[in-house]
Amino acid sequence: MKVLVVNAGSSSLKYQLFETATGDVLAKGICERIGIDGLIEHRLGENGEKSKRELAMPNHAVAMKIVVDTLTDPTLGCLTDMAEIKAVGHRVVHGGPYFFESCLVTPEVIEKLKLCNDFAPLHTPAHLMGIEGCTEVMPTVPQVLVFDTAFHQTMPDYAYTYALPKDMIEKDHIRRYGAHGTSHRFVSIEMAKLLDMPVEETKIVTCHIGNGSSISAVKGGKCIDTSMGFTPLEGVEMGTRCGSIDPAIVTYIMKKYGYTPDEMSNFMNKKCGFLGLSGISSDSRDIEAAILAGNKQAELTANVLAYQVKKYIGSYAAAMDGLDAIVFTAGMGENNPELRERVCKEMKFFGVEIDMELNAKTLRQPNIVELSTPNSKVKVYVLPTNEELMIAKDTEEIVSKL
Repeated sequence: MKVLVVNAGSSSLKYQLFETATGDVLAKGICERIGIDGLIEHRLGENGEKSKRELAMPNHAVAMKIVVDTLTDPTLGCLTDMAEIKAVGHRVVHGGPYFFESCLVTPEVIEKLKLCNDFAPLHTPAHLMGIEGCTEVMPTVPQVLVFDTAFHQTMPDYAYTYALPKDMIEKDHIRRYGAHGTSHRFVSIEMAKLLDMPVEETKIVTCHIGNGSSISAVKGGKCIDTSMGFTPLEGVEMGTRCGSIDPAIVTYIMKKYGYTPDEMSNFMNKKCGFLGLSGISSDSRDIEAAILAGNKQAELTANVLAYQVKKYIGSYAAAMDGLDAIVFTAGMGENNPELRERVCKEMKFFGVEIDMELNAKTLRQPNIVELSTPNSKVKVYVLPTNEELMIAKDTEEIVSKL
């Protein structure tokens, strides 16, 4: 089945066209500057030659029409007719308390999705625009929503509950929701296969480390805890997010600098993390370069993240009563050997030992790489994530039942 996977942002629309029978990417690209002037970058296959065109994109519907026209273009495309697209799968960041698994788009689902706006105000409106754009261009093609929060719905109540008044928790739906669930699900499934043991017996920590980062404990194939919380702000230090801090710091800074709630939220989400602590950049590559140049603040910034990840691994090993594997994925997880070394060294108590030389050579690539040595009791892998394929597979499964 040919499935178009869409990831809509406020002014962008990423897409990948899959042949689900083989898992092959037939085409991929991104529309940017929607509502401004418009630019589409497109390529055939996973690594085909990239083409760029500037085209007017006043809204997501027009952007979606351009995507379909590009996919069916005799020169640039890979389809002879739009009818070859049998389904569209949408990545949705937050399902709130309403969505616990992937589902078919219906008018009732759209109304519920609108209620998720408070949980992901930067993302939900964009998702709705992407869905509306697809509906306008492909009105008869079924669409499926795949939620980043869905994988974490298996957490026990004591893991997702905050120590707040019971009435407030229930009325305002305050709980740990997590994020990056589609990525954690994909890499944990692949890691379970590599362990060659019954999924029900596996104990895996998945480390999705990028500009946004989250760590998950996956026991028996199900998430039992994750580092991101009510929002993606909780957890470890990130590119521009502070991660978990003493809540009193929030009120302290607001009083001292006169920040409004919105200004404080913007500060914690966009001016902290790597960017704020280093004073250099939100990009780990810039941090690593500064470390090599002798910048001590950059070194501290990198060590803070590694130490936090190490603590999550340790706590999750305790929560699962054991540990079979650690998986590194996403931008930094796949492409920052220094981070992996900092995390994995001095973990002999857990029986974690990696091949430092192999680790240093392992950068972003399509292949799965085992970093653990033969003596390591815990397997350590770099495993490239593929959220889009997971979305395509979910979409195929749901649409096939229609």
